[in-house]
Amino acid sequence: MKWFNPHMAKKEHKLTLHPRNPHRARYNFSLLADSCPELAPYIQLNQYGTQTIDFSDPNAVKVLNRALLNHFYGVLFWDIPEGYLCPPIPGRADYIHYLADLLADSNAGQIPRGRGVKALDVGTGANCVYPIIGSQEYGWQFIGSDANNIAVQSAQAVVDANPSLKKRIQLRHQSNMQHVFAGIWQQDEVFDVTLCNPPFHPSQAAMTSENKRKWRGVKGDANKTTLNFGGQAPELWCEGGETGFISRMIKESVDVKDRCFWFTSLVARKENLAAIYRVLKSVGAVQVKTIEMAQGQKISRFVAWSFLEPAQIDFWRDTRWRK
Repeated sequence: MKWFNPHMAKKEHKLTLHPRNPHRARYNFSLLADSCPELAPYIQLNQYGTQTIDFSDPNAVKVLNRALLNHFYGVLFWDIPEGYLCPPIPGRADYIHYLADLLADSNAGQIPRGRGVKALDVGTGANCVYPIIGSQEYGWQFIGSDANNIAVQSAQAVVDANPSLKKRIQLRHQSNMQHVFAGIWQQDEVFDVTLCNPPFHPSQAAMTSENKRKWRGVKGDANKTTLNFGGQAPELWCEGGETGFISRMIKESVDVKDRCFWFTSLVARKENLAAIYRVLKSVGAVQVKTIEMAQGQKISRFVAWSFLEPAQIDFWRDTRWRK
C-alpha cells in the first residue's frame, strides 16, 4: 500500500483555497447582486464599512449561494427546501478541484475533462452542489445519490431547470440507508472517482451538544441548537458517525474495486484518520492518499483509495482518458 504524506500538502496550500478556485477573493457583493438581485436586501455594512451579509441568517446564506452559483457556474435556478443543508460554496469547490488534481496525478499531470469522466457523489443532498461545480468546471458526468427522497426530488428540480446540467447530472434514490454503493452502482457501471461528505455526528444528541458549543463561542447563545447551514438527519448523523460511515463505504468499495479508479471521502476530524487507515489496510487498498485543504484558519481533508494495480492503471488511462 502506498501512502501519501498529508503534512506536505499542508505546507503547500498555506491556509488558502485551491489555485483554480474562483472564490479565493473576497465576495464582491455588488457584482453578485447584479447577477442575483434577491441578494441586495441582505447586503449590509460591517463595522469596518465593508459590504457583507449576516452569515447567521439561513435565508441570507441561501440567497448568497444562489448568487454564487448563478454568477460563477451559470445556474439559472437553484433552491433547497427549508431546513435542508445549505453548504458553503468555496469549500465545496475546493474538493472538486483537488479531485481534478488527483486524477491528473494519475494522467501525467493532465486533468481528464469532458463527458468521458464519470463521478459518483454519495449523499448529494437537496443542494446538488458538487455535481453542479464538477460538471460546469470540468464537464464531468455525475451520478448523485441520496437516501432522502425529498432531497433527490429537490436536486432533480434544479437539474431539470438548468439546460446546462440536464445532460450531465443524474439523480438516484438510495432506498436502503444501510448501504452506500449497493443499490446505486449499476451492473457494469464504471466511475473514475467517487466523492462524499459523510454524516459527521454519531447521534442527534451529539450534534445538538456540538452545535450548542459552537453557538456559545460564536454568539454567546448556548440555547441555540441549529446552525445557518441547516441539514436533515441523514446529512448530519448516522450510527458510528463519520468513521462508521466511511468504514462501511470502504468495505462496500471492495465489491466494485475494479470499476472505479479513486474512491474518496471527506474526513472532518483528523483524529479519525487512524481508524480509517486500519480499515483500508484490512481490505487491501493498493494506494491511499490523504489530501489536505484549507479555507481561512480551517483545515479539512479527504482520503482517497484505489485497488488498481499498475497494469490496470495504464489500461484505464489509455482507454478512458486518452481516447
